[in-house]
Amino acid sequence: MNYKKLGSSNLTVSEVSFGCMSLKGGEAENLRLLHRALNQGINFFDTADLYDHGQNEEQVGKAFLGRRDQVIIATKVGNQWRPDGSGWDWNPTKAYILQAVEQSLRRLQTDYLDLYQLHGGTIEDPIDETIEAFELLKQQGKIRYYGISSIRPNVIREWVRRSSLVSVMMQYSLLDRRPEEQALELLHQHNIGVLARGSLAQGLLLHKQAAPYLGHTAHEVEEAAAAVRQETQPGGNPLDTAVRYVLHHKAVTTAVLGIRTEAHLQQALAAANAPALTPQQVEALREKVPATLYEQHR
Repeated sequence: MNYKKLGSSNLTVSEVSFGCMSLKGGEAENLRLLHRALNQGINFFDTADLYDHGQNEEQVGKAFLGRRDQVIIATKVGNQWRPDGSGWDWNPTKAYILQAVEQSLRRLQTDYLDLYQLHGGTIEDPIDETIEAFELLKQQGKIRYYGISSIRPNVIREWVRRSSLVSVMMQYSLLDRRPEEQALELLHQHNIGVLARGSLAQGLLLHKQAAPYLGHTAHEVEEAAAAVRQETQPGGNPLDTAVRYVLHHKAVTTAVLGIRTEAHLQQALAAANAPALTPQQVEALREKVPATLYEQHR
């Protein structure tokens, strides 16, 4: 397992990490899976207060009780459940963040978070107020670092300019190369780590039947999947190639993968230990897939 520093932080993160939103089994099964992931080298676990009305955080907390110093826990804030449970509303205010962090700490059974992330964001947000909340929580020792989860270039630029964030979580894959246009280089220049989600493009880069995706036709998606298979080493798994494509960029710290089963975990570990792609392989993959650009929030 390879590890990288997360941006300008002191957090050393496994190149492949566990996206806990994927946990769908019973509690005992989920706890066993989280334990196995840690025991086999994955040390970064990403969750959110939104997932399963907080139950996801509770399970992560139970899994690592007594092993807190061995894991890096990231969670998210900004989506406030309505009292009737009918949905959630966006709330990036300082008052709400300071309230919500207490609930996340309680559910995770810890007195600090390694990484606290704004779970979305728009250019109309009270960004300075949100930053104030994160900075206050750092001063209080309740969080070590903060970041955002966003694919919006205009939002990312503002946070880079106005805050001391250490990470940005964003969707990035061979079929979603929008971050390559400007975001990845900007973040690398400012020593901000990228947490890449969606590396497998909902399975379309593997064995899932081709379908239109983010402006790509079904035929283009099939061409991309074929290219991934062609660049996979003999005896390897196309998943290795898809993940390694994301990890080839110097801005990317870790690929956050959805892991639901033991088989998924073993595939993720294999990808983490697979050799890096050569520049020639990266170029061959890019030649088969047209680059995409952000059409909104530029």
